[in-house]
Amino acid sequence: MALGCFVSPGKSLDQAVERVRLAEELGFESVYTTHINGRDSLTVLAAYALATSRIRVGTGVVPIYTRTPATMAQTAATLAELSGERLTLGLGVSHRPVVEGWHGQTIDKPIAEMREYLSLVRAIVSGTEIPQDTVKWKTMMPLSGVGPYPDLPIYVAGLSPKMLRAAGEMADGVILWLCNPAYIRDVVVPEVRAGREAVGKSLDGFDIVAAVPGALVDDSAEAHAAMRRDLLPYFGLPFYRAMIERSGFGDSIAAYDAGAAAGDPAAMGAGIATAFLDALCAIGDEDAVRAGLQRYLDAGATSPCIGPIARSDFDGTLRAAAPR
Repeated sequence: MALGCFVSPGKSLDQAVERVRLAEELGFESVYTTHINGRDSLTVLAAYALATSRIRVGTGVVPIYTRTPATMAQTAATLAELSGERLTLGLGVSHRPVVEGWHGQTIDKPIAEMREYLSLVRAIVSGTEIPQDTVKWKTMMPLSGVGPYPDLPIYVAGLSPKMLRAAGEMADGVILWLCNPAYIRDVVVPEVRAGREAVGKSLDGFDIVAAVPGALVDDSAEAHAAMRRDLLPYFGLPFYRAMIERSGFGDSIAAYDAGAAAGDPAAMGAGIATAFLDALCAIGDEDAVRAGLQRYLDAGATSPCIGPIARSDFDGTLRAAAPR
């Protein structure tokens, strides 16, 4: 069982660093941090790497439109050196409200652009010939004085069947969010396998990282309420909506939409079915937390990664979920 965790700084970077130290002590294989409108995720990983010696550190994920491929490769190579080659670089397309509203960029052809971006980053960090037949990004910059790092793993965030298949073709792993075990079994694994086979590879060694919201609690009601609040933005994003519908929870989308049409945020949250939360999360006593992670392993995830649920004891959850 290659268990990992998600630790993002929240209000306190110092507290997050201590939590990463705890995760390493507990035996977790990897720690990922998200990239939102707070601290820069790649800089945060530098703090995590300097505070630890064994655990892998990764982005889960950084949007490709926030940095040019040359800048991303420079940063990744620096982090690879700083961490003793413990970096996993997770890349994602993100969503139009973020890419356009925050960064002033555009998502035009997400799969083609991810493919192009990854090929450039990989070439630069590995010290190989840099592709010149690219469309959106052009660069000829080699690294000097650092690297090369030909074995640096690059993962891709995937939701749709097409992106999942592309991830299988071009990446070393895929990072999932809001993908419950049934979706992993029925959509993720078959599409990734098809992508691998298209380039003459098997699933062996390909990492399927699944973020698993978890909470060690006596009563699941408060954790469910916190998840409903946190999931409201995702139920409004097209990429997630399509994935949720494919995973069999179209009724939750419809109920959310009805609440939105009425201007009722409480109804929007209430529309997110308890069955969806039970499938997605690992909530309850220690046995329930561990059983939730096992569901993901059984579905084909190779690296379930426990993440926090607001207003719960995440240190306790980490201890409950820790490798035995």
